[in-house]
Amino acid sequence: MKTTPLSTFFILLLLSMLVTSNSLAQDYTKWKLPEGAKARLGKGKINEIQYSPDGTRLAVASSIGIWLYEVATFRELALLTGHTRVVWSLAFSPDGKTLASASRDETIRLWDAITGTHKKTLKGHTNDVQCVAFSRDGKTLASASSDKTIRLWNVATGEHKKTLKGHTSGVKSMAFNPSYWTLASASFKEVHLWDATTGEQKKILTEHTGSVNCVAFSPDGAKLVSAGGTDYSIYVWDGRTGTHLRTLTGHTSEVRSISFSPDGQTFASAGADKTIRLWNSITAEYIQTLIGHTDSVRSVCFSPDSQTLASGSWDDTLRLWDVSTGQPLKTLTGHTPRVNSISFSPDGQTLASGGRDHTIRLWNVDTREHKQTLIGHTAPVSSVCFSPDGTTLASGSFDGTIRLWNANTGQNLKTISAHADAVLSVVFSPDGKTLASGGGWEDCTLVLWDVDTGRLKKAFSENVRQVYSVCFSPNGKTVASGKGYGHGLLHLRNIDTGENKKIVTGHRNSILSVAFSPDGQTLASGTGSADGTIHLWDTSTGQLTQTIKSHPDNVNTLCFSPDGQILAGGCSDNMIRLWDWDIATSDQKKTFTGHTSSVESIRFSPDGQTLASGSWDGTVLLWDLKTEK
Repeated sequence: MKTTPLSTFFILLLLSMLVTSNSLAQDYTKWKLPEGAKARLGKGKINEIQYSPDGTRLAVASSIGIWLYEVATFRELALLTGHTRVVWSLAFSPDGKTLASASRDETIRLWDAITGTHKKTLKGHTNDVQCVAFSRDGKTLASASSDKTIRLWNVATGEHKKTLKGHTSGVKSMAFNPSYWTLASASFKEVHLWDATTGEQKKILTEHTGSVNCVAFSPDGAKLVSAGGTDYSIYVWDGRTGTHLRTLTGHTSEVRSISFSPDGQTFASAGADKTIRLWNSITAEYIQTLIGHTDSVRSVCFSPDSQTLASGSWDDTLRLWDVSTGQPLKTLTGHTPRVNSISFSPDGQTLASGGRDHTIRLWNVDTREHKQTLIGHTAPVSSVCFSPDGTTLASGSFDGTIRLWNANTGQNLKTISAHADAVLSVVFSPDGKTLASGGGWEDCTLVLWDVDTGRLKKAFSENVRQVYSVCFSPNGKTVASGKGYGHGLLHLRNIDTGENKKIVTGHRNSILSVAFSPDGQTLASGTGSADGTIHLWDTSTGQLTQTIKSHPDNVNTLCFSPDGQILAGGCSDNMIRLWDWDIATSDQKKTFTGHTSSVESIRFSPDGQTLASGSWDGTVLLWDLKTEK
């Protein structure tokens, strides 16, 4: 897009006017909330980033939608929502007026890039849409999908023009040659070259030894670069003929993104090895490595003036780099990884979330501010739980350890080498003196720990059934554990004697979640299967009292409201369901939708007025229950 200082001024002025009215009324934690939600903690995972053609904005394809940032300040301008699943990819039209997005929900959306208004939804793919790309003249949009096809669309009308078939696996990346009507597309071990006008397949490049994650043409179209695979190599090709010119090495893990500078002098490669490498586009010689990210770098793109490189990583940061020096210029934080577990502090003022990035985040519930990040685990955090007095936070991790933290200072108090494998669940007893933990796949034990000393009190082997979930009865005398691996088993044990009081065998599948009612008379358990169910058990007799079959997928998490009037369940279908608690009917009273990935953890606030849900979309949603009572 060719802009003048005056036109750029008016674009920025319009953006400012559009966003300011919204920002004055509410901060971004309340933007585009689903019905029933009152706040969102976290911005979700970063998948791809793109500069606007005028260089004033960065667009981020995230797990919850598209974030637009002002480059100069890194201020949030807008959140574009509408996709019902993760947004994988996006592209600005050459004139900067249209933004296209590709999603796991099998659709492409076209947006007015200035106002953020949704213009069209393009449908036709039968699986994830992995990427989108505009032709040089901006009149054609190409979309590539896991359904092994590429579709060409008329941007003005949204009409489907052609479907390109020939890939034998999902198409991961795609690029138009800016000088010739050629389209390159990448999949497992192959790069296909197509005539973008006729849809005819021109050539297949087969030198890769693994999956090809990314392709990009140089600005003059003379070179094509592809990368990914299991050999971690970058292949340079003649952009017109597809002749292999050179293979570049240096990355120590798969390459996730390639980008050429607009001036054609440099290209950047980003990898799962947490690094970005700069190469001379003319000679293909290595220039330097940019180091700073702490997790896989998923996307890189150059500013229109070629002086700045932007990078987005699964360390949940966006970074700007000076291309000439390789020095970092700015870092934006606030994006968030998969959430596996959440817990309210007893006073309801703090919420803890543990996730994929090995950390625990502490949030102020009233202000929605991120207070602190607790660092120490070396693998994803699977479970978090506050002690009854609120002074201690326990976390369990796939690194096999339990950590106890001072909930006020964030200091790591104790590290317990708990299990030989993943710790899947941790929970405090009602008196706060005992901590129960459940082990995974290779360990398969239920263990009770002394909180003060960190010493083992009792351990119960569960053979080959991993312990997905544990909970204490309200009186603290019984611990329930749900098992996996084939037919699920539900164990009720006396914590003083270790006696196995009951073994409940009514489940057909793994038990992913267990929860006692506040009066202790009922135990709810949720299963993992293509037809998830909730079973309700009489704790005194061990008898099944009712089965609820309303979830079409895994029931990952269950929770009773503090007053015992509501049972809530979170599921892999991204939904949360609430039931009026009456054992005679268990009528479903409410469904909350809005997460774009599996709901892994739900918790009621101590006053019962709020329900929090943590999801693999990287966010925690706070739902208002005042009107649900």
